[in-house]
Amino acid sequence: MNDFKDILQSADWKTEKHVPVIETADKIKKGEVVKIDVSVGKAIPHPNTTEHYIKSIEVYFLASGEKFPIQVARFEFN
Repeated sequence: MNDFKDILQSADWKTEKHVPVIETADKIKKGEVVKIDVSVGKAIPHPNTTEHYIKSIEVYFLASGEKFPIQVARFEFN
């Protein structure tokens, strides 16, 4: 498995189809249930063909002042 630093891209994301868009409330209170919408290819549509598709999406959270992110969700698409 790759480290995060090895899989993050630094290209101009305006031309990327794989850029995730994460939408949620602007402010969240501790202990509150939160709805998070994650999409891939929102600005530039992703082709989603048999040969080229999104297999999974993972969502991580890094609390302010913390060193390590925690995984809060993983979605697999079959």
